[in-house]
This record gives sequence, structure tokens and C-alpha cells, in this order.
Amino acid sequence: MLSQLSRYDIQKSYESNYENSPETQYIDLPAVSGKWSFCGLPVPSPLGIPAGPLLNGRWVLYYASLGFDVLTYKTVRSQSVPCYGAPNLVPVECGQLDGSEFALPMRKTMDGSWAVSFGMPSRAPDQWRADVEETRRQLPKDKLLSVSVVATQQEGWSMLDLANDYAQCAKWAVESGADCVETNFSCPNVSTCDGQLYQDADNAALVASVVKEQIGHVPYILKIGRIDEPEKAAILLKAVHPFVNAIALTNSLATTVVDSTGQPLFDGKHRGICGDGIRTKSVAQVRMMADIIRQHDYDIELIGVGGVNSASHVRQYLEAGAQAVHLATAVMVEPRVGLQIREELGTELQSRSVRE
Repeated sequence: MLSQLSRYDIQKSYESNYENSPETQYIDLPAVSGKWSFCGLPVPSPLGIPAGPLLNGRWVLYYASLGFDVLTYKTVRSQSVPCYGAPNLVPVECGQLDGSEFALPMRKTMDGSWAVSFGMPSRAPDQWRADVEETRRQLPKDKLLSVSVVATQQEGWSMLDLANDYAQCAKWAVESGADCVETNFSCPNVSTCDGQLYQDADNAALVASVVKEQIGHVPYILKIGRIDEPEKAAILLKAVHPFVNAIALTNSLATTVVDSTGQPLFDGKHRGICGDGIRTKSVAQVRMMADIIRQHDYDIELIGVGGVNSASHVRQYLEAGAQAVHLATAVMVEPRVGLQIREELGTELQSRSVRE
């Protein structure tokens, strides 16, 4: 039996949640039938967690014990960067979004979707490197530790300078024991070029090539945001396919948020909307990119992200062409969701087998 499980407290700061991480509770996990892999590495299921909820190694170990097999350490940098001020998570009222929304009203309570405003904070490299090393040491061998990295733009930097900063962080991650490295090319809450790098295929390819040169055979993932047009998706895939093993999508859909009086939050700036409301759009984007990958026979896997909270949602992404499915918002709201999905997937697969 599990005792009361800890949740990310959206009423408290990033710092508070970082310092007050939950206790890991080891239990027997429901098995998921089938043979699964992540970027060529064997895993027990297609389930993972993207960069976001896993603030440090203690959060990684906690969710590893609750049914997730690829754990992505929250995005780190080559220097310490503070989190944006509160609020960092604001529940919003919305249905399924299409990306054209001008503004969403906030809610007092969470009902599936929220606006995210962290700004890619990071501990100093000596701290996160030591934490990654210790986390990999404690993590069960059948779990994979992926580390998300981002460059920290400096005044006067060229794109090559930015690429080298990404690559330095990626190299440190590998040296600390990361099984995979993800470069964050999409953060709707950051206005510098590193936050929207996926929208420039040539620069994305430059950075990816420099990172790949540094990390060698270690699996390499790109995290990207919303792309609606097949032509733009095809250009990006053509540019980066020689360097990357997988693409994680979709980060979020960005828009503004207003309070109960119609006044804008976050100084009227866009914030990424995550959770239930982005699922339909994200599944469609996975399907579009999977079609392009098949047409060109690219050796790239897709990681479906966005709005997953049930086994049926996992199936939607897998059937659209994803090889893995990662959850963030749902696990922050209900830590047991991974266990529930594993049980549902096991039952579903057994039922299919009986019918066949």
C-alpha cells in the first residue's frame, strides 16, 4: 500500500518545491506487455516524464518509483539562473486549444490545464552535475535518466557561441552519467533566441551538430514547440535528422492569461499552456511529423507530450506515430497516474490478445 503521496504544491514557489521533495516509495510496478525501447535503449514501458516536474534527483527517484521509465531532469544551464517570480502555475479555463486563442481566463482551481511560468531556472553547474551523478547511481538500472540542457544567451554572442554553450552543458550531463541528453529548443516564456530555436532550421541544425559532436553515441533528443505547417516541419526535420535520435513535442501552446476582471497576468506576456487542453493539437503534430519521417525514411523517433492522463491518451500518441509518451501536468496533479496507466495498458493489451 502507498501512503499519502506528495504533490507539487502550486501555491508555493519553485524554491520551496525544490527543497521539499517527496520521499521515494518503492513498490512493485504493474507490467506493461510488449517490447519497448527509447532511442534504441530497452525500457519496460513507453512512459516517461519530460523536463518540468523533475526539479532535482529526489523528484526523479520519486517518479521512477511510481511507474515512469524515462525520467528527464529539469532543464539545466552553464550558470545559475533564478526562477521567475510567483505565480509559476496558474490554472486556466479552456477546452482543446488550436493555438489561435488570444487570451485564456484563469481559474481558482486546477481543471486540466494551466499556464506555466518558470523561465528555465537552473542551479549552478557544480550542484546539478553532482546531483545528476548521484541520481544515476541510485536510479534502478532499467530506468533511463535524460538530462535537459539549454544555453544561456550572453550579449554579443554568435550562434556558434550559443551552440558551444549548449554543447558544454550536454557534455557535463554525459560526464555526470546521463543516459540521454535533450536540448531545449522551445520555451514560450523566454524571449531570447534559445527559447524559440526550433523555429529556425539552419540555426537548430548548427546547434544540434555541435552538441552531437560533443556527446558522441549518447542518444540525443530535441525538444520543440508548436509547428502547424507541414512545410516548416519538413524543413526542420531535414536540417536536424543527421544529428538527433528523437524529437519531443509539443512543449506547449502559448497565449496570454487574464484574471477574473479581464486584466492580463504576467505583464501581458505569453505563457505556455500545458495539460489537457493541448492534447488534440499535440497528437496532430506528432501524426504530421511521423508522416514526414516515413516519407523520407529518417531515423528519428517521436516522443509524444501534452495532455496525457489515461491509457487511451497514450494509445492516441502511439497510434499517431510516437515511440514514447511523456506526462508532466498529470503527474503533478495526481502522482498515481503512472501506476493507473500501466494497469490500464496491461489490461487493454491482455484483452486485445484474448480477442485475437
